[in-house]
Amino acid sequence: MSELVGYILSGLVTGAVFAVMASGLTLSYAATGVFNFAHGAIGFLAALLYFELNVGLGLPAWAAGTVAVALFAPLLGYLLHRVMFRGLAQAGETAQIVGTIGLTIALPALGLLVVDLVAEPLGLPRADATSLPRGLGPYPAVTYAFGGVHLDSDQLITFAFAVLAAAGLWVFMRHTPYGLRMRASVDCRGLATLRGIDVDASSAMAWTLSSTLAGLAGVLAVSTLGLDSTAFTVMLFVSATAAVFGRLRSIPWTFAAGLGLGVVQNLVAGYADFAEDVTGLRTAVPVILLFVGLILLNRSRDRIAGSAAEDAPPPDHLADLPPWRRRLPWALGLVALLAWTLTRPADDFYVSVVAQGLVLALIFCSFVVVTGIGGMVNLAQASFASMAALTCGWAFSSGLPLPVAILLGVLGATAVGVLVALPALRLGGRILTLATLALALLADQVLFQIDEFSNGTIGWPLPAIGLGLADTTDPRVRVLLLLALIGLVGLLVRNLERSASGRAVLAVRSAPAAATTSGISAPRTKIMLFALASGIAGLGGVLFAISKGSVTATDLPAFSGFVWLAVVVLQGVRRIGGAVLGGLIAAIFPELLAGWHVSAHVGAILFGAGGMILARHPDGVLAQLGEARHRRRTRGDRAAALRRETPAREGGAPAVKATNGTGRLTVTAPPRTPAVEDALFRLEGVVAGYGDVTVLRGVDLAVRPGEVVALLGANGAGKSTTCAVAAGDLRVTAGRVVLDGTDVTSWPAHRRAREGVLLAPEGRGVFPGLTVDENLRTWLADPGPVYERLPQLARRRGLAAGALSGGEQQLLTLAPALVRPPRVLIADEPSLGLAPLVVEQLFEVFAELRERGVALLLVEEKATSVLELADTVAFMRLGRVTWTGPRAEVDDARLTAAYLGVS
Repeated sequence: MSELVGYILSGLVTGAVFAVMASGLTLSYAATGVFNFAHGAIGFLAALLYFELNVGLGLPAWAAGTVAVALFAPLLGYLLHRVMFRGLAQAGETAQIVGTIGLTIALPALGLLVVDLVAEPLGLPRADATSLPRGLGPYPAVTYAFGGVHLDSDQLITFAFAVLAAAGLWVFMRHTPYGLRMRASVDCRGLATLRGIDVDASSAMAWTLSSTLAGLAGVLAVSTLGLDSTAFTVMLFVSATAAVFGRLRSIPWTFAAGLGLGVVQNLVAGYADFAEDVTGLRTAVPVILLFVGLILLNRSRDRIAGSAAEDAPPPDHLADLPPWRRRLPWALGLVALLAWTLTRPADDFYVSVVAQGLVLALIFCSFVVVTGIGGMVNLAQASFASMAALTCGWAFSSGLPLPVAILLGVLGATAVGVLVALPALRLGGRILTLATLALALLADQVLFQIDEFSNGTIGWPLPAIGLGLADTTDPRVRVLLLLALIGLVGLLVRNLERSASGRAVLAVRSAPAAATTSGISAPRTKIMLFALASGIAGLGGVLFAISKGSVTATDLPAFSGFVWLAVVVLQGVRRIGGAVLGGLIAAIFPELLAGWHVSAHVGAILFGAGGMILARHPDGVLAQLGEARHRRRTRGDRAAALRRETPAREGGAPAVKATNGTGRLTVTAPPRTPAVEDALFRLEGVVAGYGDVTVLRGVDLAVRPGEVVALLGANGAGKSTTCAVAAGDLRVTAGRVVLDGTDVTSWPAHRRAREGVLLAPEGRGVFPGLTVDENLRTWLADPGPVYERLPQLARRRGLAAGALSGGEQQLLTLAPALVRPPRVLIADEPSLGLAPLVVEQLFEVFAELRERGVALLLVEEKATSVLELADTVAFMRLGRVTWTGPRAEVDDARLTAAYLGVS
C-alpha cells in the first residue's frame, strides 16, 4: 500500500509541473487564439537564468527564483507580445504555428549564446545538458517521511508553488476586472472592443501571465530536467495533454488533468508489466493520452477543412507577366546550378551539401501538397520519411531487389499517411496539428524502437542507385537525379491544382459544408492529399537513406518535421520553389556558419527572426519577392496616376485616384454638406469599405443630444457599415468622425466606447460564454440597478448569456445603458428576429434614453416602429445619404424609394 501511495504522491509532484506549464499554455491560447509552441522554450530561458544566478553568481535560491520568475519571465512575455504575438494573433494558423516554432528554436539558442559570451568575463559556468542545477529548496535537499513515503524538500516546494499558482490564477480570472476583461476578449474579441475593452492590453496581460507560469514551471523542473532545451520542449508536449483535456479553455480542468497525468504516468511505470514487452510504451503514455484526448474531446465544430483554411491565398503579383517572364529567374537559377555542379569534382564537399539540400527539398514538397494546397498542418512528415527509409532498408536486407525495396518503402509511407489522415476526417485546425505530432512522437517512441523493424542502433545498410554509367555515390549524379524528381513532383502539383481534384481540394479547404452539398467528398479529398504528401515524403526519405548509405531509427526524428515545416513556410509553402529554397537553405546555411567559425546558435537565432517576419508577412519570402517585383514594375504607372485625377462622376459621386504606394485605388469624398449646428456626433464626408471594395461614398450624418436619427435603406445600402465606422470598428478612407467637436477618426473602438459611443451591433451584442452578471460588469461596476429595472435578468444572473432567448439577449445588450447612459447610442437592427412585445419594450428603452439626453442613431428594418420614435430620418442608397429631413416630411414615396432602392 505504501508503494502505491508513494507512486501517487510522487506523481502528483511531477504532475504539478505539468499542471503549471499547461495552465500557462491554456491561458495564452484561450486569451489570444495562438497556441504557443515556444512555451517550453520560455521556461528553459527562465531556468537558465535561475541557474546562472544561483550557481554562477551565488545568489540564494529564493532570490534567483524571484528574479527569473517574477521579473524576467513576465518581461519576456510582454516583449514577445509587442514584437511578435500581437501580429501573429491576426495571421493565419500556419503562420502562428511556424512563428512559435521559430521561437522554440531561437530562444534557447539566444540564451545559450549570451551565456557563452559572458561566461568567461563574469566567471559563470557553461550551460549544457551536463550542468547540475539546484532546486528552490535547501541544498542538499532535505528528505521527509510521510507514513513510509519519502519526499524531499524540492518536491514539496514544487507542489506548494503549483497549488498557489493555480489558486491565484483562478482568483485573478474569476474575481478581478482584469480577468473579466480578458475572458470577454476571449469570448468575443470584436464585441469586447465595442464595450471599451482594450483587447491588445488584455492580450499583453495574458502573455505576461502565461510566460510567468512557463518560467515558474521551468524553475521548478530544472533540477530534474537539467539544462537541456529539448527536454523542456518535450515537457511542453506532455503538458499539452493536460491542456487538451481542459479543452484549451478551462484552467481548473487543465490543472486537474496535469496532476492526473503525472499520477497515471507513475502508475504505468510502476505497475504496467505488459509495457515491458513493448519498447518505449511507458514513456509514450502522455503521447497516447494526448491523441485520445484530441479525438474524444476536441472535435472541430467550426470547420474541418484543415488548419489553414482561413488563410486567404496571397495575391499573385506576377499574374500580368507572360509565362516565360515568370519562369525566367528559376530557369536561370537551374542553369547556374547545373553549370556549377558539372564543373566540380566528384569529391567536392559543397556538391554533397547541395545534394543533401535537394533531398530535403524533395521531402519539403510534401508540405506544399498537404499544407500549401490542402490547408492542413501535418507535423508527421519526418515520420513518413523515416517509415519509408526503414521499410526500404528492411526489405533490401531481406533479399529483395533495391527497386522493389524502394517501392515498398514509398508504399509503406503512403499507407501510414492514409492512417494518419483518418483523424483529419474528424479534426481540424490546431487540434489536427497536435494530433499528427502525437502520432509522429508515438512512432518515434514505439514503432521505430522495435528491433525487428529498425535493426536496433545499427540500422540497415543501403547501396547506391546505379544509373548505367554512374551511380549515386557521385554527388553530382544525386543532384541531377533529385532535380529531375523535384521537377516531376512540381509538374504533378501543378496538374493537381488545375484539375478537377485540385478544385475539389480548394472547395473543401475554403467551405467544407458548401463542398459537401455540391457533391464533393471531403473525406476522400483529404485522404488523397495525405496519401500523396506521405508518398512524396517517403520517396525523399528513401533517397536520404541511400545518400547516407544506411538508415537508423534516429536519423529522421519527429522533431525534424517540426522544424521542416517552419523552414518551408518561411520561404512560401504554397509554391514548389519555396520547398526548393527551404531545402537548400536548411543544408547549406549551417555549413557556411561552421566554415566561418560562427556559433551554431546564430543560425538558430536568425531562424527565429524569420518567425518574427512571418508575423508581418505570413505568405513567406517568395510572396514578398513577387510583391517587390510588382512594385518596381508598376512604379511608373503609379507616378503617372498620382499626376492625374479622374473627374468626379455626376450626382456627387466621389472622384477615384491612386494615392498610396501599393497600387490600390482609394476614394476621395465629394464636397460635404454643411455641418449641423449643435450636433453631438457627426460623420463628415466619410468614405470607407472592406479591402478594395468601397461601401460608403461620402456619408454625412449628424445627431444632436436627445435626438433620434433613423437611418433607413434597402439591404446593401451601407447602413451596417455606417454603424461600424461610427463606432470605430472600421477605419475610414476619407472624411472624419467628430464627437462633441473633437475629431475621433483615428480613435480605436475601445477608446470611443470609453468616451461614451456605444454600439449595439446587428444580431446580439452579448458575450455568450459569460454569465448575465459578468456581461453587465463589463460596462457597469454594480449591476444591481439593472436587476431592479429588469427582474427577468435578475432571475438569470448566473446563466450563460448564450442560453438566453433572443429578446433577453437584446435587453441584456441595452440594459447597461439604462444605468450608465452613453453619450451616443448606435443600434444596428435592434428588433431583428424579436417578438412584438419585446420590440415594444426595446423602443421604450430608446425613448427613455432620448429623454435623458442620449443621442441615438437607429438602423431598423421595421420602419413603422422607428418612425414613431424618430425625430430625424436619413435615407441611404448605394453608400450615400440621399435625403435627410424631419420625420414629418417623410411620405410613402420616399419610404418606398428607400427600401426598394429606386429613385
